[in-house]
Amino acid sequence: MKSWQKAVVGTEATLSEAIAAIESGSIQIALVLDDGRLTGIVTDGDIRRGLLRGIPLSGRAIDVMNPSPVSASVTLPRDERLGLMRQKSIKQLPLIDANGKVIGVETFDELLEVPQYENPVLIMAGGLGERLGVLTREVPKPMLHVGGRPLLETIVRNFVQQGFRNIFISVNYKAEMIQNYFGDGATFGATIRYIHETERLGTAGALGLFSSSPDLPLVVTNGDILTTINYGALLDFHNATPAEATMAVREHKVHVPYGVVTASEGYLQVIREKPTESWFVSAGIYVIGPNVFQLVDRGIKIDMPAVLERIVASEGRVAVYPIREYWLDIGRVEDFEQAHAEFHEVFQ
Repeated sequence: MKSWQKAVVGTEATLSEAIAAIESGSIQIALVLDDGRLTGIVTDGDIRRGLLRGIPLSGRAIDVMNPSPVSASVTLPRDERLGLMRQKSIKQLPLIDANGKVIGVETFDELLEVPQYENPVLIMAGGLGERLGVLTREVPKPMLHVGGRPLLETIVRNFVQQGFRNIFISVNYKAEMIQNYFGDGATFGATIRYIHETERLGTAGALGLFSSSPDLPLVVTNGDILTTINYGALLDFHNATPAEATMAVREHKVHVPYGVVTASEGYLQVIREKPTESWFVSAGIYVIGPNVFQLVDRGIKIDMPAVLERIVASEGRVAVYPIREYWLDIGRVEDFEQAHAEFHEVFQ
């Protein structure tokens, strides 16, 4: 995100001061702020139109500004920011925090560029895939072919295409097949390193095998998930919160084909006819802050829900990020067949 602070003027600023802010800033507009809150935006065109109306350079910038500029919450996903800017035909988008104050300005050109992230990624690929039966007898589940290539390759390529190139893969079952295929990651445009689990350590035990905790939040995903989630938007969401970790969740609906009865003390209270129940369930994708690593002992089996519960128990916070994008957990044969049927439509 470009530096925007030099483009800020106050509500008493003159046209001359607004011009100076536009020229010294890097976002081609001046932001009129009152106690950090956005009052309006001044463009070069606004100033020129003001001069044509007879407003002098010593006149007030608020008399030429747009008092109702488009802005967005900093938690709005990157692709939705881009869509909003296209819809409104704007090239700058002020980003507002939960207190209503400007904390950044996104530009259209920046959003079109693929951002580059230094944050490490951990792909959990050491499981046995027992529920897939004979399919994983000779091949680890992440190496099963979906859409003509290993599932794990699609996951790696998605990260690389979104600007994440610092990748760790945790391996255990038939680890050599994964290592021989991906090597050091150069072929895929990434740097890939491996975390070896000599025994099964659960869905979070690999965190305890890092030689030191990363300086930046770590993006973690299970190695059996096909999704079009924007990992950068997930990371932005996490960074905008005070949470120690963020869990991506998916809405799961169950249709009950019967009338559901609620009773009290043996008497009918209400009947809900064939309701649909809905819950958020873990999507197997997380952002883990550096402080979380101290909660995972080296070589001890532990699953991610237990780690998140430890955060909460220590009075920390875990943010929840709902996924609206395509998501499929390939845990059963039916899921594997569904992935084959949908792959080329989703991942063109």
